[in-house]
Amino acid sequence: MCQELKILKQGAEAKLYICNYLGKPALIKERFKKNYRHPDLDETITKERIKNEARSIVRAKAAGVKTPTLYLVDFERRRIYMQHFENSITAKDSIIQIKKSGTGDVASLDALARKIGETVRKLHDNNIIHGDLTTSNILLVEKNPSASELNWLDHDNIELVMIDFGLSHVDSSAEDKGVDLYVLERALISTHNDCPDLFSKIFDAYKSYSKSNIKEIISKFEEVRARGRKRTMVG
Repeated sequence: MCQELKILKQGAEAKLYICNYLGKPALIKERFKKNYRHPDLDETITKERIKNEARSIVRAKAAGVKTPTLYLVDFERRRIYMQHFENSITAKDSIIQIKKSGTGDVASLDALARKIGETVRKLHDNNIIHGDLTTSNILLVEKNPSASELNWLDHDNIELVMIDFGLSHVDSSAEDKGVDLYVLERALISTHNDCPDLFSKIFDAYKSYSKSNIKEIISKFEEVRARGRKRTMVG
């Protein structure tokens, strides 16, 4: 079924493998067994999380957000088989490259921030809570691949791919959407502290993308942010 299985990454919740699945580059996400949990409980929790992840990927794609194509969900082996984007770069690495380039970085960052804000808004308009919004979980791929050297600063030819929906769920609450935005803001502060305006540009794009009323989401985000700052001050 899957040839030349190679480990790509190991995280706290799962191992990632790359392989060739039915002639296509594929990524396998295999969730660990948690030995500290009762086996039946662990199986139930893992199955539910795999379901949520697969459901969110499919729902996001239907909403017009580019995600990896699902090939197979294997509950018995605790695996999801999905499309692997071989020629891609994370938004995290792209931002680092833009800052290092020294020329045109403002325009490139603005373009990327707009794409991120609009994409997150699409997810939230369809009640998809990502759960782990970071620039490491956003890939950049070429819309029209060419044989020439890849240029990740050419944002007219770049589209975003949202990945790692392992903590995702479907929820219409403004509170969960506000928390999603707060997670993204904290991730940007931690990873890209040399881009202090990045989140505000993403948030501006998020707010302006749709005509629907998002006052409640903004209010909840500000509440969550205030609580987070209070915890930081108190320690």
